[in-house]
Amino acid sequence: MLLQRLRWFTPLALLAAIHAVLLTTALPAAAQGKQDLVARAKALFDDQQYEESIQTLSAALVRPNNTKEQKIEIYRLLALDTITLGRQDEAESAVRGLLSLAPDYDLPKAESPRFRDFFAGVKQRWEAEGKPGLVKETEPPPPPVAMRHTSPSQVEQHTQIDLTARLDDPGHRVVGVKLFFRSGSHGKFDASDAPVTDAGQERTVRATIPPDAVKPPLVEYYLQGFDKGGLPIVSRGDAGLPLRIAVPEPSKAWVLPVAIGSGVLVAAAVVGGLFLAGVFNSKTSSANNSQVTVNVGP
Repeated sequence: MLLQRLRWFTPLALLAAIHAVLLTTALPAAAQGKQDLVARAKALFDDQQYEESIQTLSAALVRPNNTKEQKIEIYRLLALDTITLGRQDEAESAVRGLLSLAPDYDLPKAESPRFRDFFAGVKQRWEAEGKPGLVKETEPPPPPVAMRHTSPSQVEQHTQIDLTARLDDPGHRVVGVKLFFRSGSHGKFDASDAPVTDAGQERTVRATIPPDAVKPPLVEYYLQGFDKGGLPIVSRGDAGLPLRIAVPEPSKAWVLPVAIGSGVLVAAAVVGGLFLAGVFNSKTSSANNSQVTVNVGP
């Protein structure tokens, strides 16, 4: 009688466990996607977390369908971050990107003289050079850039992860690619260069996540391509919606208690996949030792 009850509860236990896994892995990415990245970057700047602010703004810049006003604000904040960090070339590129959209733009008078002087100097040089890059509605946009990459769903802990991506870049606008990665789902992303090789019309990106960053429960990462001014123009994933690779702990399992009468039975566990223990008799278990695997995608 008990065996029949256990078999009846088996599908419910499996469904509940799968549902719990999907919720814990899918909800954070969905919630991040709904956040206002520009407002988040501004808050990070105010908290003096400048690198995290730049990463968030880079994510906002490569998102499609930005309005002109949104791009201006992204460039403005990027300039403030990079000026603060003393990265003059990147700051100048951000100001020039802003001026290409709004050539008459000036920082508010209430802004710090340090920022206002920098903006004014870049604007003077930009105008003396004939306003290069000025966006004109009558001119066709530059050729689009796309990045194709398939993320592995799961790896073992402390193993090196080799990544490959393909660049569709007919105008060769991308001059450099970086890999951003972190253990877990919080904190700043570490960065490393991802070399680009050309073979005819195809451009290939190769990158590596080092073994010491590959820890349970997951690794998050994204790839981002930059133009000659150091501004991001294409990405696969980003700081707001990174790609994810599951890193299970071999010695641990996720357990789901199922109540039967007044007692509790551990009906399902996940160790890389989901399996049932103690449900079937020894003959059935040896003949049908099946396993349900849940791959945690990016």
